[in-house]
Amino acid sequence: MRYIWITFGALVVLMLGVFGLPKLQPAGQPKNQPNREQLPVQPTTWTNGRSTPPRPDSVVRFAMRQLGTNYCYAGNTPATGFDCSGFVQYVFSRFKVEMPHSTGLLISVGRPVARNQARPGDIVVFTGTAATSTTPGHAGIVVSEAGQPLRFIHSSSARRESGVKISQVEGTDYERRFLDVRRVL
Repeated sequence: MRYIWITFGALVVLMLGVFGLPKLQPAGQPKNQPNREQLPVQPTTWTNGRSTPPRPDSVVRFAMRQLGTNYCYAGNTPATGFDCSGFVQYVFSRFKVEMPHSTGLLISVGRPVARNQARPGDIVVFTGTAATSTTPGHAGIVVSEAGQPLRFIHSSSARRESGVKISQVEGTDYERRFLDVRRVL
């Protein structure tokens, strides 16, 4: 009988290792409120502990220094390469602005801004490439001034020209995929 319990215990441990532990709601937190880990990341700390955000032109200038860096799935450093959200996270982390490494969460950072009011340093979010996609699947950092055609720097996985590059929204497939502009600075 002891061997049955040992075998059962080993199976439970194995299953927990394969499928992971379920996320438990912290004690004392109402069930209808999301766990703190599920909340979108909001920028709270600025460079050198100042109460003012970094200058958007500084953010864009630093992002431009990454032009040509390779695309790498789940990458978030110039040494390994970047995916789109890893690139956004890396650039903003240089200025001590916390960003999630998830395009699905980038759609919730900062505050929404009308597309025609997008300015350098804003984050732009798009759906994935599938024609039926409606969820966030790509992101970049705006480099154009308000009122100009929307241009952004991003890490692209495109077969023809992958890596960190600048693209335009108007007149491209990004126009169809456009979801939102988010201002974090």
